[in-house]
Amino acid sequence: MQIQISSDKNISMHSKLSNLIDSDLNRILDRFKDEITRVEVHLSDENGDKSGAQDKRCSLEVRPKRHQSLAVTNDSSDIPTAVTGAGAKMVRLLVSTFGRIEDKNRSLTTRASGEGQNLVLKPDAI
Repeated sequence: MQIQISSDKNISMHSKLSNLIDSDLNRILDRFKDEITRVEVHLSDENGDKSGAQDKRCSLEVRPKRHQSLAVTNDSSDIPTAVTGAGAKMVRLLVSTFGRIEDKNRSLTTRASGEGQNLVLKPDAI
């Protein structure tokens, strides 16, 4: 799983912040590491030089194998909290998405194997 981090001009990226984000997302998304090829992190400061509550934004775009990309966004007052919140949203989205795919594949397998077909319920003979 490759993690790419980018930020706007209002957020100064340094190695400590980059390492923090990288380790946090690796920890949060660890259970999906075999299903994800790339994670793109986009950080922005919505208010620029002005301060304000919930003005830091983290957008995550995840590229799963054999599936279209998925994206979430989270706003917070600081970058680490915004990243953690976006990571938690992404986990919920991945669980939901992979669960639906698994359910769909399971139902297709059941239909193809013929299980549950031609069942005739007859009332007990009196």
